[in-house]
Amino acid sequence: MAEKHLLLSQLAKATPPTVASRVRGLSDRGITWLFIGPTMAILLAINIFPLIWAITLSFTNYRANRPNAPIKWVGLAHYTDILTDPDVWAGMQVTARFVVTTIAIEMLLGFALAYLIDRKFRSHGFWTTVILIPMMLSPAVVGNFWTFLYQPQIGLFNHLISFITGVPPSSFTMIGDVSLAPWSIVIVDVWMWTPYVMLICLAGLRSIPNDIYEAAEVDRASAWRQFWSITLPMALPFIMLAVLFRGIENFKMFDMVNLLTNGGPGSTTELASITLKREAFEKWRTGYASALAIVLFVTIFGLGNIYVKALNRVKQR
Repeated sequence: MAEKHLLLSQLAKATPPTVASRVRGLSDRGITWLFIGPTMAILLAINIFPLIWAITLSFTNYRANRPNAPIKWVGLAHYTDILTDPDVWAGMQVTARFVVTTIAIEMLLGFALAYLIDRKFRSHGFWTTVILIPMMLSPAVVGNFWTFLYQPQIGLFNHLISFITGVPPSSFTMIGDVSLAPWSIVIVDVWMWTPYVMLICLAGLRSIPNDIYEAAEVDRASAWRQFWSITLPMALPFIMLAVLFRGIENFKMFDMVNLLTNGGPGSTTELASITLKREAFEKWRTGYASALAIVLFVTIFGLGNIYVKALNRVKQR
């Protein structure tokens, strides 16, 4: 204790009198900003500067592989090309189908799992831990892992389908078939992120007071009636929150799809993020890629704002 007081006295003596007097004169709010100000400045610099730089590049013909080439101002030409490019719109359609399909399946499975686990059956804690394992893995690990599972000759997935349906395992390939490749990335995303949806839905289910269910039982409400009148309406904000989080993440999905199919075969699984990667790091059209990134950002930001307003209305009911 004596050593602590000695250290504090030494620090007080080492502090310049002008600084000490200024700090002493600050309010609690001023001291708070003194501590969090530098951190906020760093975070703003990390987030705002790249955004401003990307916006600036989107109006130029800049190419990252030619840093010494003269930069020409092209105005809104990149944005015009993006909005009239059929390949970009095709990528948007692929992304929309992927987002809608994965969210629909994940919501159904995630809520069903949460509803079962909320019953608190025997060893439910163990099964909860097992279910959560996929979401703890890195997307890079998951992509490589499922690439191996999808192999026609040695992949366990093909042999499982063969065992169920009787179809020879080498007669189809999930990644290389045009009709099956979109489902291959949907299956992996559902397998990985359904536990995340389950956690959010489980939090919503356990936030419902038991008194409401007891009152419903007194009124002789059936289990089905309790589900539709109590459980689902009160868990709806949490379900909508899960939809928001997964929608944003799946709209910008890249790493897992890049490792599984790399947008192929052809462009059947080429999401908007894969198109952005091709423009930026294969064609080296940095200015065009920056404009595409801004378009995607505005799209996600706009749809997210509309959805958040709808979510707030549901919460206020």
